[in-house]
Amino acid sequence: MADGDTPQTIHIERTPGRWARLRRRWWFRTLAILALLAGLLVFAVWLLVARDLPSVNKLRSYEPQLPSYVRSTDGAPIHAYAQMRRVQLSYNEFPPLLVRAFMAAEDRTFFSHHGLDFPGLVRAAGEGLIRGKTPRGTSTITQQVVKNIAVGNKATYTRKLREAILAWRIEDTLTKPQIMELYLNTIELGRNSGGVAAASDAYFGKPLDKLSLAQTAYLAILPKGPANYDPDRNTQRALDRRNWVLGEMLRNGFINQAQHAEAIAAPLGTVPRQTPRFERVGGYFVEEVRRQLSKQFGDSREDGPNSVFDGGLWVRSSLDPRLQAYAQRALRDGLLRFDRGRGWSGPLGKVQFEGDGWYSAFASKNIGVDYDNWRAAVVIARDSRAAQLGFDDGDTGTLPASAAAMPIRGRGGHAFDAIQVGDIVAVAPEGGAWSLRSVPKVSGGMVVEDPSTGRVLAMQGGFDSRLQAFNRATQATRQPGSTIKPIVYAAALENGMTPASIVVDGPFCVWQGAGLGQKCFRNFGNARGAGPHTLRWGIEQSRNLMTVQIANATGMDKVVDTIQRLGVSRNRLPPYLSYALGAGETTVLRMVNAYSILVNQGRALNPTLIDFVQDRRGRVIFPAGWRACPGCNARDWDGKPMPRPIVRARQVIDPMVAYQMVHITEGVVQRGTATVLRDLKRPMMGKTGTTTGPTDVWFVGGTPQMIGGLYLGYDTPSNLGGYAQGGSIAAPIFKEFAVPAYEGLEPLPFAAPPGIRMVRIDRGSGRPVQGGWPTDDPLSSIIWEAFRPDSDPRRTRRTANVEAAPAAAAAPAQRKTDRQGDSDFLQQQGGIY
Repeated sequence: MADGDTPQTIHIERTPGRWARLRRRWWFRTLAILALLAGLLVFAVWLLVARDLPSVNKLRSYEPQLPSYVRSTDGAPIHAYAQMRRVQLSYNEFPPLLVRAFMAAEDRTFFSHHGLDFPGLVRAAGEGLIRGKTPRGTSTITQQVVKNIAVGNKATYTRKLREAILAWRIEDTLTKPQIMELYLNTIELGRNSGGVAAASDAYFGKPLDKLSLAQTAYLAILPKGPANYDPDRNTQRALDRRNWVLGEMLRNGFINQAQHAEAIAAPLGTVPRQTPRFERVGGYFVEEVRRQLSKQFGDSREDGPNSVFDGGLWVRSSLDPRLQAYAQRALRDGLLRFDRGRGWSGPLGKVQFEGDGWYSAFASKNIGVDYDNWRAAVVIARDSRAAQLGFDDGDTGTLPASAAAMPIRGRGGHAFDAIQVGDIVAVAPEGGAWSLRSVPKVSGGMVVEDPSTGRVLAMQGGFDSRLQAFNRATQATRQPGSTIKPIVYAAALENGMTPASIVVDGPFCVWQGAGLGQKCFRNFGNARGAGPHTLRWGIEQSRNLMTVQIANATGMDKVVDTIQRLGVSRNRLPPYLSYALGAGETTVLRMVNAYSILVNQGRALNPTLIDFVQDRRGRVIFPAGWRACPGCNARDWDGKPMPRPIVRARQVIDPMVAYQMVHITEGVVQRGTATVLRDLKRPMMGKTGTTTGPTDVWFVGGTPQMIGGLYLGYDTPSNLGGYAQGGSIAAPIFKEFAVPAYEGLEPLPFAAPPGIRMVRIDRGSGRPVQGGWPTDDPLSSIIWEAFRPDSDPRRTRRTANVEAAPAAAAAPAQRKTDRQGDSDFLQQQGGIY
């Protein structure tokens, strides 16, 4: 550049790049906006729909809700705790035709798609948008599994989207057989059944592998709505839909023409809706088991994986169905005997209905009577001559006025005049019609226990658990009356007395202080005192005056301590003499267990209804530290030592004292207040009881194989009548149980612990005798008595059968001979075990 020239600016023109030119294109901008929107949409879907979807791994380990089953001591199922019946099977256990039937009805391309039916989804969405309704149908089996397990059944676009996403994921994780297995085990098919196995039993009363093709096709129509194809109310609709499924199976090559023709011609073949066959076994027993399981594991899935109604537990109980049936029959018969002649007790309940709606109204009450041929029925119409009855199976019957002529309890008149439409009554068949029955107002409870283990073998808590849910065997606290006396006398034996100790049966009064004054005790029935008698006699004749004198001499603090150690009372009783006569409160279960401890030589027992609990995989989860006993259930002896469960029981009272008390209470059966049991002709101990009023009558006792106990009384304690006594009402009920229960069982003597000395004594005076022997006569003047070491009385030279002078001359030799003679005699009799 020359001097003086003007500077010039140089401009470099840049050609636009390809990216810049691309951005200026309208179609690119459109695509970018669409991509952004798509990304935002995907993010929104993830944020709103997919973010909180359950993990597929969680679905892999999914466990359906399963009922818990209770088995009896022989392993047979007796009850199920279930909100829905369900049986879980593996894929290989499902019949192939069943799988094909559900494919034909629900998803014929199941084994070929990846979880979604895209054409169906588009069609459903379009129809939903056009009609303004939420989309329905077109769900594959995989989607239905997702719906049943993970996302719920609410019909919304959001739910369908969540369902589709999760179904796609599942197909990447689970195999087709695994998905089909989940589906067939979880689908709800009506009649309170979940899964096809439970539905097979509910609708046809048989397992899956016994179903015909037509029956299999019927199950396949139920996912669309069990109520829509109810076999009773919508029979033709169910047939049409079933035949459509059969046609689809033929069209898809799942069956041939001959199979199709045969199945089309078949009826539905369903059975009426029914309660599972074992549901009424041991109602009070299984309800008590449920309470214990609920306390341990909870009721629902929210409480944990082993809950009662969802956890699929297998519960081995101690219930003996045979003994349960005998106990149930004996208590019911006893209640009816006592209540007979008192008039009709009134309706069992009442329902309201209109027109023909009686069936559903009655069924919702779940009221039934499980005694002989009795049935519960609702009065659906009546006139002056008869009432029309309806039953829980839909049948109807007639109750003539002449068959309901019993008086109304407490009012008089005829029961038929008081019966109204809507009343639920108990009836029994009679002469082609029905006759009115009265459920007793008096009630009671009964328990039978194995005294060697504490296992409860039978339990009846009232007349019928479907009418009276309250379990009087475990929940009713009643005064035990004279059944407490053996425990009072056991305290006396522990503290120096012997069965031959002499106690005066005479007046006894105590000063209770300035506020209460003097209290004088009396014998039952105001019987006068009989003077000095042995402690044994006081138990056998149930003398109150002797009992309070013995308790006073022993010390009530020691008596209540013994009562507490034997578990009669939940809380320690105050040391008042009235508790020695049964003034405290306890339950039948506690009293039976206390007597079982005596028979168990004073070793503690915990009454149990549950042997063990297994989870759905068979692992024992209760009780803690449970161990199997190999060989304990062997049918025959294998030549090896007998397996015995390890017993780790603490000693709660002296074993010799326990045996002494058992031996004394054998006398109650032989010549005391329970002689009604004597003709059972086997070693048996026990004690009757009658409380003040009398308001309750008791019996507790039994043999080395089983101890039973029961009481009878009104729920609101009321006078039973002056004639009511334990020996005349309660003991005969136990006898009705014992006659069949002990049939075939070997009569076993009660086991005596080491150290017990058996001595011949005069039953009246308690003095030892020589020159005579006990006989089989219960009233024999000479009996065997059990003494602790160094407490047995020494024989004198005077006997009833030998002159005084010769006896005195031969005293030393005779005493030695008699000592040896007792041992020889016991050995000849097989010993005292």
